[in-house]
Amino acid sequence: MSPIFILAPSAPLVLVLVLGALAFILLVGWPLLAAMVRIAVSAVIIATLALPAAASTGSDLLTALTPSLLDLAGVVLTALIGFATVRFQRWTGIQIEARHREALHSAIMTAARVAVARGLTRDVATEFVSAYVRTSVPHALKRLSPSAETVDALVRSKLLEAGGR
Repeated sequence: MSPIFILAPSAPLVLVLVLGALAFILLVGWPLLAAMVRIAVSAVIIATLALPAAASTGSDLLTALTPSLLDLAGVVLTALIGFATVRFQRWTGIQIEARHREALHSAIMTAARVAVARGLTRDVATEFVSAYVRTSVPHALKRLSPSAETVDALVRSKLLEAGGR
């Protein structure tokens, strides 16, 4: 008797092939099927919307779309105006703050020069400059609302800059 050869793959090989096929179906097949379904649904929606438009003449289509286009233009114009308004308010707010800051620094420097010219001591000069700033630019202090420590540091800095002790 002659030996019989059975050409069957081993179990681990079959298991690997089955798992590979399942992985392919899960990773490629289902997303591909989902994409094809989305394309088909989109095509149906577009066809549903396009059939009435294709059946009408160009002027009918324009007549039908005019109110919607005007509404869309109104929305876009409103958004542009709102955007421009916000940008303008930010810009003017920054400009106003810069003017207040400049006025505050200028008042401090002016008083510091006067204090140095009078030969005031450091503590007396600091108090003099602070009082001058409170009476000279109250609007800038109100708008910027710096802390007392910040104003004191600015005063001391400007006194040193002006050549004070």
